[in-house]
Amino acid sequence: MSELECRFAAAGRFRSWAATHPGAVRAVNQDRYVNRPDLGIWAVADGAGGHAEGQYAATLLAQALETLPPALAGAELLTEVRGRILAAHQALHEESARHGHEIIASTIVVLLARDDHYACLWAGDSRAYLMRAGILNQITRDHSLVEELVDAGVITAEEREGHPQANIITRAVGATGELELDKVSDRLVTGDRFLLCSDGLSKVLASGRLVEILTQDEPAEWLLSLALSQQPDDNVTAVVVVLS
Repeated sequence: MSELECRFAAAGRFRSWAATHPGAVRAVNQDRYVNRPDLGIWAVADGAGGHAEGQYAATLLAQALETLPPALAGAELLTEVRGRILAAHQALHEESARHGHEIIASTIVVLLARDDHYACLWAGDSRAYLMRAGILNQITRDHSLVEELVDAGVITAEEREGHPQANIITRAVGATGELELDKVSDRLVTGDRFLLCSDGLSKVLASGRLVEILTQDEPAEWLLSLALSQQPDDNVTAVVVVLS
């Protein structure tokens, strides 16, 4: 993945676009995405650790989600996704112990859709946004040191993005200890637009720009192009899902 990779997919009421790029500095892309409207699942994983370790962790997660059986009911899909992420968490622990690595881990943010409902699961600072009726809201909350500092009142929300410890995450698949996945869920509304992204995108694009671009044709490619114009020092990935 040394260049921009883009993919469009459609199934039923959903259209989705995905794009990823190593960024302006890094030679290796540790981000992976899932873009499967036919399964009702989309995801972004951002690998952590050394190059090989981060790639391995993110790829393991993406492959686990890509191979979900089709036609699962909503509750079955949610249970299966949780189980596969937790199995990946255990597998990464075992891989780390076997090779003596300090960490082999990845963030994950997953969007699931069935019938008239959606659910979002995540661990880490890869984000999900929902734009409804022209209003954009971040529906995930970063598992990061700076988010904890904001919550404690040590820094302001405006100081979060440029903070020198902005890259320290407090939760990830494969990290030490048991994994807790946070979840939000709600009803779907025609016209909903979701954005899943790695922090390489959210660090360089303000939410006001996201609203503007999410209404464009080929929105994921537009998002990547604008992010890359900022010379990001991290991998950049976006998945955009639109409900017709």
